[in-house]
Amino acid sequence: MKTDKSDILTLLRNSTEYVSGQQLCDRFGVTRTAVWKVINQLKEEGYQIESVSGRGYRLVEGPADMLSKSEIASRLKTKWAGRQLYYFDSTGSTNTDAKRLGEEGNPHGTVVVADIQTAGKGRRGRSWQTLSGTALSFTLLLRPDFVPDKASMITLVMALSVAEAVEEITGAEAGIKWPNDIVMNRKKICGMLTEMTMTPEMDEIQYVVVGAGINVNNADPEEFEEVVRSTATSLRIETGQQYNRAQLFNKVLLRFEENYEIFLETLDLSGLQERYQKHLLNRGAQVRVLDPAGEYTGTAEGIDTQGELIVVRDDGVRTPVYAGEVSVRGLYGYV
Repeated sequence: MKTDKSDILTLLRNSTEYVSGQQLCDRFGVTRTAVWKVINQLKEEGYQIESVSGRGYRLVEGPADMLSKSEIASRLKTKWAGRQLYYFDSTGSTNTDAKRLGEEGNPHGTVVVADIQTAGKGRRGRSWQTLSGTALSFTLLLRPDFVPDKASMITLVMALSVAEAVEEITGAEAGIKWPNDIVMNRKKICGMLTEMTMTPEMDEIQYVVVGAGINVNNADPEEFEEVVRSTATSLRIETGQQYNRAQLFNKVLLRFEENYEIFLETLDLSGLQERYQKHLLNRGAQVRVLDPAGEYTGTAEGIDTQGELIVVRDDGVRTPVYAGEVSVRGLYGYV
């Protein structure tokens, strides 16, 4: 039987006492040599593991930031999100990977995570790259049992989940620029893209993938591509601290599970609307709506239960704005 490094690391992380080599052998059906090899691999990766003869092994401390399948799996506390986990040191796009896995029949809750994305996907075909050790790039595969016109709200559910997880980890305020950009100090730390694939009859959802890219440990604004440098930032730049991306990822998935289940109760945002509004930076702000049918300005009131942004135009007309191909900008800047 092959020794699973993730399982051994999870056991060590969740134990408050020493774990004997024999316990590990019995638990995972492997030899002491196999256990010893895994412990040495973990030490080489930067984990401080204390070995005491007659007592066993104890995890003292992990690396400040480590993104690997073992690290992610050992921190997961979720019921279903991420329990089928795919990790890549580098990939083109986690959304593309997740869609392929969706076609291959992978289950609801499957997650793809990457350290580096070379062709991350954004709205309107935009793409970007991430540097190693800086971003948390992931995509969650869902198989919803509801009509396709409800799927757009999943993006807002994820936006709220990321904002709440970021605040929990950093202690700093994270806002939402409708519908799904996460913002700190008026600069973007996270963008998202949700893609839906329907059955051939186009009447049911086959699967949905919702991807997010969070700028976590970028230390310098010069690390961002020039086209976004003026509007992008990271958790580290804004707070002065480095963060463990696997820990943040666990918090995001926990929040998403909770918020998604609330959403499923009504198939709208009524159960999440108040919490979303508290993070919504557009609320009460003057905005410019970039609608292909005609650009206009007004004041944003907040979202309705369908996730549409309610804008009172300058001429007094109250208009619901559907995300789709419409963008909303602050009248005097990005937010």
